[in-house]
Amino acid sequence: MTSSIRFLMCAPHHYEVDYVINPWMEGNIHRSSLEAAQEQWQNLYQIIADRADVDLVKPQQGWPDMVFTANAGLILGNQVVLSRFLHPERQGEEPFFKEWFEAQGHQVFTLPPDLPFEGAGDALLDREGRWLWAGYGFRTELDSHGLVAQWLNIEVLSLHLMDERFYHLDTCFCPLTGGYLLYYPPAFDAYSNRLIEMRVPPEKRIAIDEPDAVNFACNSVNVDRTVIMNQASDGLKARLVEAGFEVVETPLTEFLKAGGAAKCLTLRVTEPLHPEPAREPGLIARTVTITGHLLDSGLVSRALDLIMEGGGSFQVMNFDLGEQRQSTSSAEIRVSAPDREVMDEIMAQLIDLGAVALPEDQQDAHLVTITQAGVAPDDFYSSTIYPTEVRVRGQWVRVQGQRMDGVIVVSETEPVATCKLLRDLAVGDQVIVGYDGIRSVRSPKDRSRAAATTEEFSFMGSGVSSERRVELIVEQVAWDLRRLRDQGGKVAVVAGPVVIHTGGGDHLGRLIREGYVQALLGGNAIAVHDIEQAMLGTSLGVDMKQGTSVRGGHRHHLRAINSIRRCGSIANAVDQKVLTRGVLYECVKNNVPFSLAGSIRDDGPLPDTKMDLLEAQADYARLIEGCDLILMLSTMLHAIGVGNMTPAGVKMVCVDINPAVVTKLADRGSLESTGVVTDVGLFLSLLVKQLDKLTQRPAIAQS
Repeated sequence: MTSSIRFLMCAPHHYEVDYVINPWMEGNIHRSSLEAAQEQWQNLYQIIADRADVDLVKPQQGWPDMVFTANAGLILGNQVVLSRFLHPERQGEEPFFKEWFEAQGHQVFTLPPDLPFEGAGDALLDREGRWLWAGYGFRTELDSHGLVAQWLNIEVLSLHLMDERFYHLDTCFCPLTGGYLLYYPPAFDAYSNRLIEMRVPPEKRIAIDEPDAVNFACNSVNVDRTVIMNQASDGLKARLVEAGFEVVETPLTEFLKAGGAAKCLTLRVTEPLHPEPAREPGLIARTVTITGHLLDSGLVSRALDLIMEGGGSFQVMNFDLGEQRQSTSSAEIRVSAPDREVMDEIMAQLIDLGAVALPEDQQDAHLVTITQAGVAPDDFYSSTIYPTEVRVRGQWVRVQGQRMDGVIVVSETEPVATCKLLRDLAVGDQVIVGYDGIRSVRSPKDRSRAAATTEEFSFMGSGVSSERRVELIVEQVAWDLRRLRDQGGKVAVVAGPVVIHTGGGDHLGRLIREGYVQALLGGNAIAVHDIEQAMLGTSLGVDMKQGTSVRGGHRHHLRAINSIRRCGSIANAVDQKVLTRGVLYECVKNNVPFSLAGSIRDDGPLPDTKMDLLEAQADYARLIEGCDLILMLSTMLHAIGVGNMTPAGVKMVCVDINPAVVTKLADRGSLESTGVVTDVGLFLSLLVKQLDKLTQRPAIAQS
């Protein structure tokens, strides 16, 4: 028929599944039927030919996927962006498609050889011609979108594909006549789904479920109000009919074995041109350098993964490998993102890994004045545990009071940069926004740790026996405690009530008494149960020697609280000889400061417990200032809180029977932590024994 709509197809004379370049091909090599494929293709051809004009390109021996003409290129008017196939198995198709386009009088644009772009498989025009939807993540590089936008003078909306089953945009996304959209949301990242929802109104979005998606319902050919597809559920067909479309199903199961269906088998060569000028393409690119032991630490791989997972793409511009094992390497990486929001998220993570902008691209940090106390601009920079420098008037300034989850305030007159909590921001403060002019100051050792996961020692380990692994870490902690005590260092202990329940109270008290601990942090509970044990011999009403509940024991913790409240404070109870032993007793007698942070569930509380959480946070921060080592003993919330306010360089040892506590601490960015998954009472017992070994004088041999 004669129509204003034309398609390009290629007969499947040489079609076969000869290799694997997508998940659908797995297990289907040489399992396709050429006879069945030809019949299915002919049926599709006839259905389309009844509604539009169809041109044919000659199939070529040795290129079985040439039947999928959607990947030949992208056509708009008389201009074509020729595909650059990612996989060598398809790269030989390019000259044949180029020859056909040129024979039709099209102007052909050719991308650089190392910049993959797979045509209308990853680039779909809005059916009203207003913009181009472009996918990336598996077959097409994000950097190609900028050139496509420039050459075709059209706005490009970049969508990040996340599910390898839907490796091309047209496998999960189908713009329809009238501004409708047929798509599978789980195939995209959150940013892309937001972008889709911003451009397509709810009443025109037809989101499909997985059963329809894996039958390639989105891989449809749309001709006016007709949608031609492999297969659709009754529910989906009803929704399309309700939207005013005719649904035509034609089996294409032989082509599904290669990862394609109706849309993949066609290329629309007449596309609507919109009279409005194109917007500027939103693609943003920045170049950063990373230095360190990039390969053996896995740092460069981690950086590249972060870029891809964050919705960007990368190109390694230069890689200078260190000549010797101890030498550092450097990599220069060009990062591309679809817009500033995505780029800022990527840069935040790369800065955490120690990435910095090229010297010629470095800018001063952007400052915004606070107009409402305790409230920062939406795009404020959130600080990390690592030493940070900011660029002010061309000068790099070290940030003071470094901690996690803070805001950096800059005094331009000095210049001085300081970490502040949101609640401490004052009107007139100058805070840093965005990620320009910020760099993380990291040693190669820090970067290696950042690229690795937190080390865990558990009873489920393999190789060396798990008990021995706990002993090894105990030996190291004991050595550190002895060294720091002898050198005048500072050690803080963050402890939960489990320390008392598991019989570790006496051991912790001894560590305090013998000068190994310089600060104790915890909640109301550890103090209550420590005092209950010291005064009544029970913890939560359980006799600590017999391991059995005692009559009336449920009141013991309240009796302990009442006794301390009568004295007015824990220190007064010690002075009055009401409290004569225990962890808190040792703190008072040995002038070791302690801080107890309250919570909504606390009984009493004890008079020393700070129920104002802001006051408690400030007190915690004061006590851990200058610490060399922090022991975190079975208290998840307090450990995470302390980890967040502790700068890099402070060693943290987290002991808990629950592996999730160690994992949560690492997830919050506390990368200096070592996890010991074991009973805290056992850990403290082993630790005290190891310290005894270190302090024993060697026997003098008798002559």
